[in-house]
Amino acid sequence: MFRRTRRLALISAIAATAVILSACTGTAAPDPGATSPGKPDPDATLQVGLVLEPTNLDIRHTSGAALEQILIDNIYEGLVSRTEDNEIEARLASDYEVSSDGLTYTFTLNDGITFHNGTALTSADVVASYEAVRTDATVQGNAEFADVASITAPDAATVQIVLNKPNQNFLFSLTGPAGLVFQAGDTTDLKTAENGTGPFTLTRWSKGNAITFARNDSYWGEKAGVAEVEFQYIPDFTAGVNTALDGGVQVLTAVDPNLVSEFEGTDFTLTTGRTTDKATLAFNNAKAPLDDVRVREALRLAIDHEALVEAVGAGTTLYGPIPELDPGYQDLSGVISYDPEKAKALLKEAGQEDLELTLTIPSFYGTTVPKVLISDFAKVGVTLEVESVEFPAWLEDVYTNHDYDLSFVLHVEPRDFGNFANPDYYFGYDNPEVQSLYTKALETVDADESAKLLAEAAKIVSEDHAADWLYNGETITAVSPAVSGFPKDSINSRIDLAGVTVSTEK
Repeated sequence: MFRRTRRLALISAIAATAVILSACTGTAAPDPGATSPGKPDPDATLQVGLVLEPTNLDIRHTSGAALEQILIDNIYEGLVSRTEDNEIEARLASDYEVSSDGLTYTFTLNDGITFHNGTALTSADVVASYEAVRTDATVQGNAEFADVASITAPDAATVQIVLNKPNQNFLFSLTGPAGLVFQAGDTTDLKTAENGTGPFTLTRWSKGNAITFARNDSYWGEKAGVAEVEFQYIPDFTAGVNTALDGGVQVLTAVDPNLVSEFEGTDFTLTTGRTTDKATLAFNNAKAPLDDVRVREALRLAIDHEALVEAVGAGTTLYGPIPELDPGYQDLSGVISYDPEKAKALLKEAGQEDLELTLTIPSFYGTTVPKVLISDFAKVGVTLEVESVEFPAWLEDVYTNHDYDLSFVLHVEPRDFGNFANPDYYFGYDNPEVQSLYTKALETVDADESAKLLAEAAKIVSEDHAADWLYNGETITAVSPAVSGFPKDSINSRIDLAGVTVSTEK
């Protein structure tokens, strides 16, 4: 049996946020938390500029990084959470144990936890929350609880979860929506309201504009460093920069690399952060002509990935489905290269010399990637029409109905390789060998052996050209000198703001 223990008397480690598209290479600027112009003001409001606004706030029934980035660790909490480096740490649980066979997880709750409505949290709330995940297919994380045999509460402070078989990703899954704890029997309309346990409460949502949190002064742990947080949603990158320079926000996430120069000579610090962003050019593997591996390979051969990364100014090349921060990463640059002549030959062989395809892309991603793809594909005889749509339309048409040829989004979630082992996912990729390897990887208790199996499966996915991974993103964040402790890495996934402070002038 191994044991992980961490008391949460102090919650100052900040995790991550869902930024959409940003990055630059080079040396990161100094940590903005290292210098402060004055004393932290506990009555301050922190204003943060974001790009993608949630369609609703029901994180139990709605997927998307836009929800996770602001709600997890700020409004809602789970038994465990994760750091900026994607390391698992205790949260509502003071400690936890996992049996040596990987089947039994035992959690001990911290003392004095209450929901925002004042009700004390007990292990019964955890059991009810997780039973809902396990039994209700409409609840986020249901598939991740497929191996759960039982969830019990031996006493008011203890929760025990038993699996039918080992699952290497189970504990990590509890750091996401599946692991969040809600009050048993609560009737709060989660689409517009909340009742969590976190260091902030929801006060206002002006749709199309901003979401505002207030410090929860009854929080069971260390109180938040600011009185209020205002998330301003600014989908236009230029408008975001202008808002920051005009003093409208103290932190701007998702700074467009092409606009970095706008901050030269200002007091803002720019930080470059690592992410698990996979800039994914999705192929509809279940639809002709993308069901032909020769066509998919030809499209990948047609893309000059290094030139595309340079044009975007974002991150590094990525030739497979697993980024460097996730288990199973390996350099797969040997699988594919830039070879337009070979691409044309493959298209001819497949009878697709005058191929016309449509790229469906959410409008907030801008035009850089589509322009590069249009140009690269034209050189091999492929005509690409770009359909820029609002994000709700993308969710409906592409994600839900699988009605598309090609699509481009940043898949920001860590450890999401399982999407390629799910034939019902919008990729439409169905490879029994990959599914078998992924299953074995999950059931392997040894983390290193599990990672080797994932690497093997990922190589097959790349060799099948199930998609193209245009780059692994990095995030640029502009931070005012008044702000200390704002996270740098993994802010594509979430922003834990409890430890952030805003200082007064000296």
